[in-house]
Amino acid sequence: MSAQPEDRGFVRVCTLQDLPEVGAVRADFDGRMVTIARDSRGEVHAFDDTCTHENISLAEGEVDGTSIECWLHGSRFDMVSGRPTSLPATQPVVVHTVKIQGDDVYVAIND
Repeated sequence: MSAQPEDRGFVRVCTLQDLPEVGAVRADFDGRMVTIARDSRGEVHAFDDTCTHENISLAEGEVDGTSIECWLHGSRFDMVSGRPTSLPATQPVVVHTVKIQGDDVYVAIND
């Protein structure tokens, strides 16, 4: 999935129908890989796609509540804050701002 440029820093990434009911997909922001995930409450989150413990895509992990688990070593991250909630990861992932307009999902990259 590749992002489409929009106004005011937000980029249209996908539609809500493109996301699993609970789960994650990966989006490419001009070479920066970002995970777009829907939690068990239906909220949409965006954060850098790479686990801070290993170079593994978090979009391939399992979503549970507001956490996502890296499939390789089991590091878990809070999708709201980006903080690791279980080892071996100790560094947070960068979280990005999400805006929903109608059926479209927009993301603003935060550094």
